[in-house]
Amino acid sequence: MITQGVEMLRIDLIRIGLAFSMLTLIFGIVMGIVFGINEDSVKDFISNGIISHPEVHDEDSNDKIWRYAQRSHFHATGIGAFTLALIILVSMTRMKAILKRLSSALIGLGGLYSLSWFSMFLLAPSIGREAAHSALLTVLLVYVGTGALLLGLALLISNLFFKVGNEV
Repeated sequence: MITQGVEMLRIDLIRIGLAFSMLTLIFGIVMGIVFGINEDSVKDFISNGIISHPEVHDEDSNDKIWRYAQRSHFHATGIGAFTLALIILVSMTRMKAILKRLSSALIGLGGLYSLSWFSMFLLAPSIGREAAHSALLTVLLVYVGTGALLLGLALLISNLFFKVGNEV
């Protein structure tokens, strides 16, 4: 019985998910530090892009693109925190080892969603807000991030409530 408890808490089974989750948190924290240290350079990046490409912008572009950067920061810290909690929960289940690895990795990949906002922030000054929303990179980050998170969460929920994938 004691060995089963030790087996359930093995960090090596959730290491990849933890790494993704912690990278997401670090990204969000670094963005916050950049805003705190030199918010003006971020705003200048946006303004210079709008000045260079006025044909793809309107009067709301400056504020909305700045908001994309903020959303990337907010989503990274929020998603990083809740994926970290979910991955720790995965480690405490009776899931088979392979399912723990898979579920934690998928949940950790959920942090890619925050990079979709970062992609829009980087692209919008030069190609416009609409084009940045539908850019291939942005769309891939949205679908891979949310899809992976939902799949990993489905594995976790099916194990917690329906005992799917339990070790014998």
